[in-house]
Amino acid sequence: MRGVDISGSGNRYREVSEQSATRPATVCGDPRRHAHYDRGVTELVTLSEVRKAAEALDGIVRRTPLEPSRDPVLGGVHLKCENLQRAGSFKIRGAYMRVSGLSEDEREHGVVAASAGNHAQGVALAASTLGIRSTVFMPESAPLPKVAATKGYGAEVILGGLTVDDALESAHRFADETGAVLIHPFDHRDIVAGQGTIALEILEQLPETATIVASVGGGGLVAGIAAAAKQLKPGIRIIGVQAEGAASYPHSLAAGRPVKLDKMHTIADGIAVGRPGDVPFAHVARLVDEVVTVTEEDISRALLSLLERNKLVVEPAGATAYAALLNYSVAYDEPCVAVLSGGNIDPLLLMRLIEHGLGASGRFMRASLRCADRPGALASVLRLVGSYGGNIVDVYHQRSDPRLSVGEVSVDLSIETRGSEHATEIVAALRDAGYFVSVEGPSI
Repeated sequence: MRGVDISGSGNRYREVSEQSATRPATVCGDPRRHAHYDRGVTELVTLSEVRKAAEALDGIVRRTPLEPSRDPVLGGVHLKCENLQRAGSFKIRGAYMRVSGLSEDEREHGVVAASAGNHAQGVALAASTLGIRSTVFMPESAPLPKVAATKGYGAEVILGGLTVDDALESAHRFADETGAVLIHPFDHRDIVAGQGTIALEILEQLPETATIVASVGGGGLVAGIAAAAKQLKPGIRIIGVQAEGAASYPHSLAAGRPVKLDKMHTIADGIAVGRPGDVPFAHVARLVDEVVTVTEEDISRALLSLLERNKLVVEPAGATAYAALLNYSVAYDEPCVAVLSGGNIDPLLLMRLIEHGLGASGRFMRASLRCADRPGALASVLRLVGSYGGNIVDVYHQRSDPRLSVGEVSVDLSIETRGSEHATEIVAALRDAGYFVSVEGPSI
């Protein structure tokens, strides 16, 4: 990482450039590259707007806790637990601000939204609190618990399309046809101002905060945080994190305008947004110091760490900020706050992600090998694994595979290990015993 001091003389990852505290916040180099967004397209949300949002949200949203990370490798890191917010994510903040600002005539026509789940629940809860009819379009792949929760908050849910962008197009058409007011998930000043109240809470809970890291989809969350934090504390660093398979901001920032991705693929469905919003982009381009990406393996490891070390259930999109810190993707001054943006996760997906996270950290592996088709051969393999401390979870024994030689069988093993070194030791022992072994996941 350029300009990072890892000598241990300062904070754990301290930016060493002497100009960093005084230069304008930039992304991708020259701040003038995005100047037209500041002046000609979008006026940035003011601190006054965010403070008014905080007054409006008083008694509506929960003031979520700020907890120190219990992972020993992340010294000086605190967790803003928006996964414990009403409706399970930060989205209620912006959604309530937008819906509560509607006129009586607009309220009579109802509201419509598009979301993979968290914004849907935020809008449904906000609308029901205010006595307004709501309709929500969700992609067909939306997690069932999120669909059920959205219905539970009183919204009519319509499934269709493959992505949030598809659902958003349907929501636009519905608004045109019925007169319902579209509550955009991120591209509106009220949304950005509502999300910015998180920064007010962080700086009240930990005034000395030097860095805030937040997940990025369309950009409303990090835009609001940056708008508030940079006006209260100009020297603070704001870092956005996207899933590698749905990273629209790096390309857009390089182009100087929002650019739509051709395709997306990520387990972090909550931030799988193909195009940045115009309003958030203006804020990110001017105020956010850096946007980085994390892999699916990074996210899985982060979820496992949050669950195991911090006793927190977080969804993939909500864990991306923590993932970027855990894999050393970003330079940060201490104290650093990672925003855990949501905790609405399908239990079945959580099971798969835990297994994936264990595999990514070397604590669970699937190994395939071939051995002789004779009595006692399989038992010898299992004894060898056991003698090295491997815990065999399941075994699949097959002799009908056409790729096998006569008198040969294949054995697939799922093995729990104590870490990467232990897994490597077990595989080496099997190979030394004459078995041809292949391993799924990280190469061993």
